[in-house]
Amino acid sequence: MRGEPVIVIPAIDLHEGHVVRLKKGVFENITIYSTDPGEVARTFMEAGARRIHVVDLDGSLAGRSVNAKAIRQICDAVTIEIELGGGIRSADDAHRMFSLGVSFVILGTMVIKDPSAAREMLSLFPGRIALGIDARHGMVAVHGWKESTRTSAVELAREYEQYNPAFIVYTDIERDGMMSGPNIEATSLMTQAIQTPVVASGGISSLDDIKALKNIPGLLGAITGKALYEGSFDLKEAIELALD
Repeated sequence: MRGEPVIVIPAIDLHEGHVVRLKKGVFENITIYSTDPGEVARTFMEAGARRIHVVDLDGSLAGRSVNAKAIRQICDAVTIEIELGGGIRSADDAHRMFSLGVSFVILGTMVIKDPSAAREMLSLFPGRIALGIDARHGMVAVHGWKESTRTSAVELAREYEQYNPAFIVYTDIERDGMMSGPNIEATSLMTQAIQTPVVASGGISSLDDIKALKNIPGLLGAITGKALYEGSFDLKEAIELALD
């Protein structure tokens, strides 16, 4: 089975203006890969990426944008779509990021903590607001993955589907940064439960993982970070495989 075309989305995680990766979202397990986010973004675009996933890690913890300078550098360096998560808590925050050149803003913590504001933003910026649903053992985690909730990822996705998010980024925290392979079963359950496009995140470490994700009906894309920085596979090759 060849599977469905999937967009491979390279990731840039920002910490103090640097491009980094964490293991399971733990700041004590941090690796710095570059001090030039714009150059990293250009490299991804030149390899054929159609979109880049950017996370303001500091913003996720602070509840406000912290890496605006680096985000602007990324947006100025490329002509492809940029999706951004981390520290977005209000319509003003979203508008500020759009003014920097960001294409999509991803809401995370506020989807749980301030649902009325999240719904307002979905209404104010139709087609440009996505949801980031990060789960540990199927349950949503917020505040930079520091706090677990009693809400299931699928339940939350179903609740918000009526407000027409652009897409949902579904991250398996236990797999993130571990290069242990994506959670195919949990991702499949998510795509089966909703009509909203789903982007998988966490654990992608090989071209075989890309092939496996292609067999999930309804999957829009797959985010990969550490595997690219560690040279586990070539981004251009992965993109061609995913779109075949």
